[in-house]
Amino acid sequence: MPHGRSDDEWDRLVEEGKRFLVEQAALRRTTTYTELNAVLARRTDVRGFDFEQGSERAALGHLLGQIADDSFAETGGLLISALVQYIDANDAGSGFYALARAKGLPVPSNAGDRQLFWAGHVGALHRHYARPGPRRRP
Repeated sequence: MPHGRSDDEWDRLVEEGKRFLVEQAALRRTTTYTELNAVLARRTDVRGFDFEQGSERAALGHLLGQIADDSFAETGGLLISALVQYIDANDAGSGFYALARAKGLPVPSNAGDRQLFWAGHVGALHRHYARPGPRRRP
């Protein structure tokens, strides 16, 4: 039982988490851990993650890691978890950078360049999943 959830519950969380992140990318949006948690609970009828508990925060991080890992090839080497950030933050969480390093991506060492690396990831994910918009007339 991954993180106190049945295998079926965990699989539903992974599937719906990916679906939601793809939707956000197609809309050229990012999301927060709080919004992701609420959407997962609503869409799956599985209890949400309790952010008051470190083990639950870690479980959501593990879920995001699995979603990113599962979709890595589909995105052409991008981590879809880049779309999830803390409320009132303009950057990804540390788990994003740890997974990027584990995947062999060139994560910069200084904070400013790391933020540019993250922003580039977000932009590339938006382009990858972009929905065609209305055609503009010349």
